[in-house]
Amino acid sequence: MYRDPEAASPGAPTRDVLLVSAIITVSLSVTIVLCGLCHWCQRKLGKRYKNSLETVGTPDSGRGRSEKKAIKLPTGGKAVNTAPVPGQTPHDESDRRTEPRSSVSDLVNSLTSEMLMLSPGSEEDEAHEGCSRENLGRIQFSVGYNFQESTLTVKIMKAQELPAKDFSGTSDPFVKIYLLPDKKHKLETKVKRKNLNPHWNETFLFEGFPYEKVVQRVLYLQVLDYDRFSRNDPIGEVSIPLNKVDLTQMQTFWKDLKPCSDGSGSRGELLLSLCYNPSANSIIVNIIKARNLKAMDIGGTSDPYVKVWLMYKDKRVEKKKTVTMKRNLNPIFNESFTFDIPTEKLRETTIIITVMDKDKLSRNDVIGKIYLSWKSGPGEVKHWKDMIARPRQPVAQWHQLKA
Repeated sequence: MYRDPEAASPGAPTRDVLLVSAIITVSLSVTIVLCGLCHWCQRKLGKRYKNSLETVGTPDSGRGRSEKKAIKLPTGGKAVNTAPVPGQTPHDESDRRTEPRSSVSDLVNSLTSEMLMLSPGSEEDEAHEGCSRENLGRIQFSVGYNFQESTLTVKIMKAQELPAKDFSGTSDPFVKIYLLPDKKHKLETKVKRKNLNPHWNETFLFEGFPYEKVVQRVLYLQVLDYDRFSRNDPIGEVSIPLNKVDLTQMQTFWKDLKPCSDGSGSRGELLLSLCYNPSANSIIVNIIKARNLKAMDIGGTSDPYVKVWLMYKDKRVEKKKTVTMKRNLNPIFNESFTFDIPTEKLRETTIIITVMDKDKLSRNDVIGKIYLSWKSGPGEVKHWKDMIARPRQPVAQWHQLKA
C-alpha cells in the first residue's frame, strides 16, 4: 500500500500547525523588542527634556550692539562710563533656548487654569483667587565680582510676562538698581516702550568696591512702569543678599517679581462686581466695598470715594463716581453704574477704577487703581473673562489696589 512520505503521522503536528506556531513566536518576539525600544526611547527623551529645562537658567550672552556699560560706585568710588564690549555673541540663540520652557509653562498654566475653573469652590474662594495667584512676571539678571579690579558687575538682561499697568493694556518698563542699605546711589536701565517682555542687556559696574563691603550689601532690583505725566507705577521687586552668591564668576538668575515693599502692595482691596448684558450692549459695574485701605490723612484715616472711567482705545468716554465715606478705611458703597458698550467695541474697552481720598484743602490723593479689560493683569483678566462667560449675571471679585 502506497503512503505519502509528507503525510503527518497521527502523533506528529501538521505543517499548518507548525507554521502558525512560528508566526506567533515571531510576532511575540517583535512585540517584546518594540516595547523595549519604546521604553528606552521614553527614558532617553525624558532625560533629554529634563536636561533642557535645567539649562534654561544658564547665562545669556548679550547683544554687543545694545549693551551699555554704566559704571557708578558708592561712597569712596569713582564713576566712569565705558564703551560696549566687542565680541559678544548674539542674544538670539539664548532666547531660543528659553522658548521650550515658555511653551511648556504656558501649557501647564493653561491646563491648571482649566482645572481650577472646573473644580468646585465657594464664591469667596473664587473672589480671592485673582489676588492670591496674581503673577507679576519675572526678571533675568547676572552678578559677579572682579577681585583684581575690585569691581562688582550687575547685568540686567530681560523680563517676561510683566503685567499691564497702562489702560492701553501694556507697560513701559525700566529697572532701578540699588545696593541696599544705600538708597542714595541708584542706577536705571532704559525704558522699553509698550513691552511686557522687554530686553535690556545693559551692564552696570560698581568700581573700587572692596569685596568685604560688597558681601554686606543686598542687590535690590525694582521694575517700574514709566509714566510721563504722573508717578511711575511699581510693577515688582527682587532682592538678593550678595553674601549668598558665589561672586567669583558671573551667576545668572531668573527671579519671580514680588509686590513692592514701598507701600504699593498694602493699599487695600476693593470688592466689585461686573454684569455684562449682550442684548442691551451694557456693563453694570457695582462698587460693593473696600477693606484695609491705606491711611492718607495725618489722623491715620481716609475719606474714600471711587471714580470709574470708561475708556475706549485709550480715550476717556465717560466718568462716574460714588459718594465719599468720611473717615473710613473699610467703607461699604453698594453703588452701581451702567455703561453702554457695543459688543464690537468690547475688545478695545478698559474700565479704570480709582479709589480716591477726598481732601477739602488740597488735591485729592489716589489710594489705588484697578484696570479691567481682557488684556490687563491676570486677576483682572480673569474677572473680565468670567463676566463675558456668564452674561446677565453679576460676577464679584476682590482686587488688590495698585499704585
